[in-house]
Amino acid sequence: MPIYEYQCTSCGEVVEVLQKFSDAPLKKCKSCKKFTLRKLMGTPALQFKGSGWYITDYAGKNAANNGGAKEDMPAKSEKSETAAPACACSSGSCPTK
Repeated sequence: MPIYEYQCTSCGEVVEVLQKFSDAPLKKCKSCKKFTLRKLMGTPALQFKGSGWYITDYAGKNAANNGGAKEDMPAKSEKSETAAPACACSSGSCPTK
């Protein structure tokens, strides 16, 4: 739901209001009680509520239950520190060996 900013042209009061897209713009200032509010131009802020986030809707079954713990992630293959470097020709039968 977007949050809009309004400014009163009489008293200068600036207010932020949480409104639906379909709601009519406000006109009456809560401070001075005059009908002189105008909506400020700018990008409206959004407030997200409810589900609809990746972790709750799209993640695997176990990820939602355990908060995406390490069990769900693929295991990394550990290389031996004494392993020889890979051959530059990547065929495995390099004549330089």
